[in-house]
Amino acid sequence: MKKKRCWRTLFLLMLGGGLTLTSCFKDEPANAECDIVKAWIHYDHAERCTWNLTDTLLNLSSSEQTILFKVKPNTDRTALAPRFQLTPGATIVPADGSVHDFTNDTIVYTVTSEDKQWQRIYRVAVVEEHHTQQDTLRFDFERFYLFQAENSTAKYYVWSDLKEDGTEANNWASGNAGFKISNMTALPDDYPTTPLAEGKSGYGVKLTTRKTGPIAASINKRMAAGNLFLGSFDANYALTNTLKTTRFGVAFDRKPTRLRGFYKYTPGEVYQDVNGKEIAGVTDCGTIYAVFYLNHDEDGNAVVLDGSDVQTNRHIVAKAVLKEMKTTDEWTAFDVPFDYFGNEVNEELLNTFGYNLTVVFSSSKDGDLFQGAVGSTLCVDEVSVVCEKEDLK
Repeated sequence: MKKKRCWRTLFLLMLGGGLTLTSCFKDEPANAECDIVKAWIHYDHAERCTWNLTDTLLNLSSSEQTILFKVKPNTDRTALAPRFQLTPGATIVPADGSVHDFTNDTIVYTVTSEDKQWQRIYRVAVVEEHHTQQDTLRFDFERFYLFQAENSTAKYYVWSDLKEDGTEANNWASGNAGFKISNMTALPDDYPTTPLAEGKSGYGVKLTTRKTGPIAASINKRMAAGNLFLGSFDANYALTNTLKTTRFGVAFDRKPTRLRGFYKYTPGEVYQDVNGKEIAGVTDCGTIYAVFYLNHDEDGNAVVLDGSDVQTNRHIVAKAVLKEMKTTDEWTAFDVPFDYFGNEVNEELLNTFGYNLTVVFSSSKDGDLFQGAVGSTLCVDEVSVVCEKEDLK
């Protein structure tokens, strides 16, 4: 148990001019956090078992409770020993480093806070990842559900896709988890990113720039643009370094050539800057783009783009950016080529998932700077990423 020493003068005794001091010790409160911060697995020959060496180490956000390690087909999963970094003072059951058979089972771990008052349940699985070539990725946004975090009554929508083997891929993320922090009482349909019942075909996605709550406004975060992107969202930075909340990209093994889909867009009435001041003569605009980039640097370190460098990072190989978004209430097609800027694609890296791809939609293109117009609305549906092997007609 840690101790904190504090010195104070209790009283002065004027006995022969002497000064008597008394010291006291005060216990620090025990930590109430019970999170897994990192998880990793050691394989004797990691290059034979995983598509990327970074698949052996997972950094977790505070909202994640499913830990999924991906391995190549036929990897021996009968005796694996996951290791965990916990928040200070927390304990975990089963024990950190204990051996389990992950061939068919998901192992449930319970993390208890140092003060013994809180617990979180984590589910850990090791699954085979089958990589079959697929010329065109199609996203119809039909799979969504309400998510509710532990110890919270707030609910918001999240999206996923189905893989070819029928399992779920939670590749889509949005800023809804961050909006929850500033608007705890908001209803699911009042969040920035929501389902659209009347899409181009079936459901689509509706992205709306919303006004945030008083806490966020007090630190010049007065609005939240509706967004949806391939990647993940870390709500830990929602009220501090917001550009770090967005982690763009998923591992990709094809060379993308075109980004296609349909959109509708209506800008909000009043464009305002980060201080909430109206900027006359400026009309808000949404954004649609895709980025293809190397997911490791020259030294083998993992590269993940965030809001600070998603279109400027030196590891970007190609981009597809919709240059003009019209104001329209009709479904409007877009078809944007990927510009490789003369960059070559390394086939060996491509075949071993050495590249990441992200696709990004936002109702306010400067929403990451907390500038835009409340009420701006972008609707998207029937999006596809065309890859090189498809014979375009």
